[in-house]
Amino acid sequence: MASCSLLSADSAATIFCSRTQSNGERTGQGSFMLWTKLNRLRPYGSRASVRASLSASLKPTEIPRQWYNLVADLPVKPPPPLHPRTFQPVKPEDLSPLLPDELIKQEASLDRYIDIPDEVLDIYQLWRPTPLIRAKRLEKLLDTPARIYYKYEGVSPAGSHKPNTSVPQVWYNAQEGVKKVVTETGAGQWGSALAFACGLFGLDCEVWQVRASYDQKPYRRLMMQTWGAKVHPSPSEITEAGRKILQEDPSSPGSLGIAISEAAEVAAANADTKYCLGSVLNHVLLHQTVIGEECIKQMEAIGETPDMIIGCTGGGSNFAGLTFPFIREKLKGNIKPIIRAIEPTACPSLTKGIYAYDYGDTVGMTPLMKMHTLGHDFIPDPIHAGGLRYHGMAPLISHVYELGLMEAIAIPQIECFQGAIQFARSEGIIPAPEPTHAIAATIREALLCRESGESKVILTAMCGHGHFDLAAYEKYLQGDMVDLSFSEEKIHASLAKIPRVALQH
Repeated sequence: MASCSLLSADSAATIFCSRTQSNGERTGQGSFMLWTKLNRLRPYGSRASVRASLSASLKPTEIPRQWYNLVADLPVKPPPPLHPRTFQPVKPEDLSPLLPDELIKQEASLDRYIDIPDEVLDIYQLWRPTPLIRAKRLEKLLDTPARIYYKYEGVSPAGSHKPNTSVPQVWYNAQEGVKKVVTETGAGQWGSALAFACGLFGLDCEVWQVRASYDQKPYRRLMMQTWGAKVHPSPSEITEAGRKILQEDPSSPGSLGIAISEAAEVAAANADTKYCLGSVLNHVLLHQTVIGEECIKQMEAIGETPDMIIGCTGGGSNFAGLTFPFIREKLKGNIKPIIRAIEPTACPSLTKGIYAYDYGDTVGMTPLMKMHTLGHDFIPDPIHAGGLRYHGMAPLISHVYELGLMEAIAIPQIECFQGAIQFARSEGIIPAPEPTHAIAATIREALLCRESGESKVILTAMCGHGHFDLAAYEKYLQGDMVDLSFSEEKIHASLAKIPRVALQH
């Protein structure tokens, strides 16, 4: 029997639902946090806290007041980015045409913690803390002794984890008088998050969306436009980079690398315009660590420690956001989880790419970054997980992978959607195509636990909902979805074009 009570927690009011067993004992077997009503007119700097545990008697989880920088705790520091022309380490002034000063500082920071501005915290309170939920119905469906938890970021206004970084990026730009920001987007989650943030701070927003996703996901485009953004399919005729690609392949499906080239070109040519990136760079991963910092406290509150942490990877921001605070605790010797990245078989940068210096975009405008790459002009097949169609992996995640602090596997999309259907029909949430990779890997592990009898604690990242991705589900349900792989010949040709500096480091 379920009952709900309205609990007061600082300036937040939370409905916490518990269950009463047949013996009269009250337990919290439902969601940790179902709904939070926030006073949006509170002064900057106030904090919301919610019941994010299984018992109303436990202390509430608060929004972190600092971002965590993993670089400070790594035994070996990551290699620096290089200037695309001189191949020398990038200087702050090299990045100033693209990024505001504060984000440039964060990109190179060695500080362990960086304070979150009060204005950013105030907006975070619209959806943070996000719930940590035990997937008991999925466990029952799989008949597994494993205990499965997912940290759900789909409660944000944009429906994903992306506003965790779009809000601070736009705020820092606004503080420096920037009037307009430009960006790329794949599935549209990042573009919609940036459009949302720009609307809050009064900045113009222009987005280049990868052509394949632009066509597959029209409602993501409409979401961006609703928040005031101008959206172009990429490659486009607007930029030199786009025109060059279209001359070579008029039917190009586009890629994140191409869209980055287009957005960066516009930012570099206009003094009042800056570029925002939704993944890959250090400051983006930094902002996402609010996910893992919250999750550590939430798991402590219920007396659980993860044996395995699983997340999908494209550029890596969602994965880093959940795992980096746990890697800190792993380095301290406090916990020993296996940390596993899951990528699509059609774009397997960690499992099939090489670790080398390469451009972050297709044309070669961005700094060279030491990362796992398939080659900067590699264009993945148009899988439905558009947010994972990036040729490289975040340099910091690549470095962590090289240090042996995590592992990676690749899973084809049909298995991912099979898992997504199981998850949706048991837990009620329709996942975005990107986290279906993490769900599929979680199900694999849970079934292994069923065979071995192990009661592992599995924590997975559920970075967003799939309400605008139903066309992909339709293809799967109608039996029209196919597994797209990659061509070894195609990758070899792309890797051959990596700058020679890749062989010198």
